[in-house]
Amino acid sequence: MTWISIFAIYFILWWVVLFAMLPIGLKTQEEDGEVTLGTMPSAPRGAHMRGAVIRTTIVSGIIFGLFYVAVVYFGFSFNDIPRIGPSAR
Repeated sequence: MTWISIFAIYFILWWVVLFAMLPIGLKTQEEDGEVTLGTMPSAPRGAHMRGAVIRTTIVSGIIFGLFYVAVVYFGFSFNDIPRIGPSAR
């Protein structure tokens, strides 16, 4: 694996995990009991991007670490996918 491929895989993984982590910990104004006049009750209570970015970085680092160990130390590749899954015979 080259540094460019490592960066590209981590970059794509980070964005996918970000969109999966965004709803976690989000509270609406209605759930909080303080609806700001002129906004929808289902609007988010406040910005929570710092926590979402931190959680995303930690989770994607763990996932990428597992991926890196599987590829570099155990030698898994795309050619091994048919051997991992069930046989279609």
